[in-house]
Amino acid sequence: MIDIHCHILPGVDDGAETLADSVEMAKAAVDQGIRTIVATPHHRNGKYENTKNEILHYTNNLNEKLVSEGIPLIVLPGQETRINGDIIDGLAKDEIMPINEFKYVFVEFPSEQVPGYAKQLLFDIQVVGYIPIIVHPERNREIIEHPSVLYELIRKGALSQITAGSICGKFGKNLQKFSHQLVEANLTHFIASDAHNTTSRGFCLEEAYHELQKQHGNEALYMYRENCELLISGKTVNRDEAHPVKRKKILGLF
Repeated sequence: MIDIHCHILPGVDDGAETLADSVEMAKAAVDQGIRTIVATPHHRNGKYENTKNEILHYTNNLNEKLVSEGIPLIVLPGQETRINGDIIDGLAKDEIMPINEFKYVFVEFPSEQVPGYAKQLLFDIQVVGYIPIIVHPERNREIIEHPSVLYELIRKGALSQITAGSICGKFGKNLQKFSHQLVEANLTHFIASDAHNTTSRGFCLEEAYHELQKQHGNEALYMYRENCELLISGKTVNRDEAHPVKRKKILGLF
C-alpha cells in the first residue's frame, strides 16, 4: 500500500518528535502492509514552515536511517500547505513541495471554514500547471454543513483526500457517515492515514480500505489504491463526475 499523507519526519511539526519516533512509525506502517509513504509536514499553518529544500533534506536523512535499520519502507517528499494568499508565489520560488516533486499540491483549509478566496486560488494553482488536492475536507465544519462548497471546488478541477480514521469511525459516527457520502458523490479521490504517531493518531489505512470495499465495492477499492500510485508518479488520476451530496431525510428533517 501507499500512504500519501503522513507526518513521519522527525522534529519538524506535530508529528514524530524524534528519529526514534519516525522509526517506530515506519515499523507500524510496514506491519500494515504500507511500503511507500509520502512525508507531508505542515507548511505555513501559523506555527511551522518546512520549505521544499528542508523537506528534501529530512526525507533523505530518514530514508538513509530506514535502510540502515533494514526497514522496507520508502519515504517520498511532500508537504501539507495551509491555504494562504502566497501559494502561487511559493510555487514560483520553489518553496512549496508538490507531492514527490510532480504536479499535485496538498492544500489544507482551517478546520472551521473555507476562506472566501479559496475558489479563485485553487483555480490559479491550476493555471500555473499544478493540481490542488484538498486534504481532509470531511473534517472542515463549513464543508460538513454545506457540502456544496466542496462540490463547487471539485467541479472546477480540484481533488480531495479523506482521512483513513474518518472512514473507520475513529472521529465519530457522524464524520464516518459524511465521509462515505463524499465517496458516493465522487467528491473525494484518495484515502490516506494523516498519521502523526503510533498511538493517538496512527495509520489504520488497511482498516479504511476494508471499510471502503465493504461499503462501496471492489471498483472503489481498486480506484482509490490505483490513484495513490498515479499520484506519486505524477500521472493523471481517476475521477468520476462529481455530484452534490444527497442528504437523507429522517422524520421529514435533513
